[in-house]
Amino acid sequence: MSQPRARTGRASLRPANRRPRPGSPSSAGRRPGASRRPAAPVDPEVQRARVLLLGLFGLVGVMFSGWLARIPSVRDALGMSPAELGGILIAGSVGSLVTVSVAGLLVTRYGGRLVLYVSTAAFAAAYVLIGIGPTVGSAPVLTVGIFLSGVAFALGNVPLNVETAAVERRMGRTVLPQFHAAFSIGAVVGSGIGALCAAAGVPVLVQLTATAVVGTVWRLLSIPGAVIESLPPDRAAARAAREALLAGAGPREAGLAGRLRVARVRRSARPGSALGAWREPRTLLIGVVIMSAALSEGSANDWLALAVVDGFGQAEAVGAAVFGAFVGAMTAVRLLGTRLIDRFGRVRVLRASGLVSLAGLLLFGFAPSLPLAVAGVLAWGFGAALTVPLGIAAASDDPLRAAGRVAVVSAFSSTASLAAPPLLGLAAEVVGPRHALLLITAAMATTILLARTVRRPDGLPAATPVDAPGATTPAAAALTPATAAPVPTSPHEPAQDAAACVPSGSVRRDATPEHRPEPARPA
Repeated sequence: MSQPRARTGRASLRPANRRPRPGSPSSAGRRPGASRRPAAPVDPEVQRARVLLLGLFGLVGVMFSGWLARIPSVRDALGMSPAELGGILIAGSVGSLVTVSVAGLLVTRYGGRLVLYVSTAAFAAAYVLIGIGPTVGSAPVLTVGIFLSGVAFALGNVPLNVETAAVERRMGRTVLPQFHAAFSIGAVVGSGIGALCAAAGVPVLVQLTATAVVGTVWRLLSIPGAVIESLPPDRAAARAAREALLAGAGPREAGLAGRLRVARVRRSARPGSALGAWREPRTLLIGVVIMSAALSEGSANDWLALAVVDGFGQAEAVGAAVFGAFVGAMTAVRLLGTRLIDRFGRVRVLRASGLVSLAGLLLFGFAPSLPLAVAGVLAWGFGAALTVPLGIAAASDDPLRAAGRVAVVSAFSSTASLAAPPLLGLAAEVVGPRHALLLITAAMATTILLARTVRRPDGLPAATPVDAPGATTPAAAALTPATAAPVPTSPHEPAQDAAACVPSGSVRRDATPEHRPEPARPA
C-alpha cells in the first residue's frame, strides 16, 4: 500500500484497476453523460450493416410469430391434447440449449457469415418439416422440425448479437436496443400474417413453405453486408492490414498488424479459450441477468393473455389486446430509450428498469380492477424492454471474446425458456395464472441486485465512432502494447491515452510534464 507523498509535482500512484474519479482526464467518455463530442459521420459500411441487421432481426420475429400463430391449426390437425402439444413445443428450447453451447466456438473459429448461412439452411428445413408434420398427420416430423428451428435460432442468435454490438461500438452511441425493437415489430407483423392466413384458410404447409423461401432469399442477400466483426482468422488479418494502411502505416507495420490480429483470433478460437467464458464470474452473472429478463418476457408471452381472461373474466380478445399493450410498451422503450443509456449509463438504467418492471408486475398481480392491471402491464413492459440489450452489450465489451460470452448468456436465456412454462403451469393450477406470474418478481429483484455487473470493465475503451478524431481502429489497437502506458514525445506533450489497458494489480503513474510514465510490470 503506497504511503502519502509530498507535493513534488509528481503524480500520485493509483492502482490500475480502480475506477477513475469523475471529471478526471482518464474518465472522459466513460462517465455517463460526460462526453460532449460532436457526432462524427458514420462509416458507410457500418451504416449498411446496421440497416441489414435491423431487417434480419425483424425477419426472425416474423418467422417465429408467424408459425406460432398457427399452433391452433397444428393442434387440431394432429388431435393433440394441451399436454401433448406442450411436450412437443419444448423440443425447440431443447434444440436451442444444445446448440448455443457450441455456437460461440463455431462463430469464433469459422466466422459469423458461415454460421449464419448454416442457420439459414436449418431454418428453411425446419419450417418445411413443421408444415409437413400436421399435413401428413405425423407428430414425430413436427417434433423434428421444431427441434431444428431451435437449433437454427441458436446458431443465428450469437453472430447477430455480436454484429449488433460491433455496430454500436463503431457508431459510438447506444443503438443495440433498436435491433430488439425490430424483432418485436417483426413479431407483431408475423402474428398478423398468421392470423390472416388462418382466417383465409391457407394451409399451414403453404404458409410455412412460403415463409421459408422468402426468409432464405432475404437472409442470403443480407448476410454478406451484415457481418463486419465476426470474421474468420484469414479475413480478420486482411482487414487489420488494410485498416493499418488506411491509417498511414507502412507495408511492414500493416503486415505486423495482420499477423497480430490473426494470432489473437486463433487464440480466442481454441476450444479451451472459447469455452473459458463459462469460468468467468462476470459473464455468468450477466447470464443470470439475461435469464431473469427471459423469464419476465417469456412468461408474459406465454401467460399474460390467459391471466387477463381468467383473472378478470374477460373475453379472449381483451386478453390479446392487453398482451399487445405489453409488446407495444417494450417496443417503444427499445426504440426511444437508447438516449437514456447514453445519458445515465448501463447500471442506472438497468436498476431503474428492474424497479419499474417489479412495480408493474406487483400492480398487475394485486390490482382490484382491469384498468389498474393494464397500467401495471404497461409498466412491466417499460421495465422489461432494455434488460436483454444491456446484457448483450455488456457481454460483448471485448470484441475478441464476444462470441463465446454471448453464447454463454444465451444459454442462460434458453434455460429460462425451457424451465419457465412447466413451472408456471404447475403454479397456475394452484393459484391461477395471474398470481402465478408473481413468482417472476424474484427474477426482477435479482436483476436489481446484479445491475453493477453490466458496467464496462476498466481498461476497455469506451465506444467511439471509427471516423471520430482520436478513434482507434482494430489494427491500431493490435499494434499498441497493452501493458505499457503511452510515453509523451516531448516534455510539453501529455500522453494521448490516459486509460491504457494495464494488468490488474499493477501500478500506473499519470502522465505529467515532470514525469515520464513507466511501463507497468506484469501482474
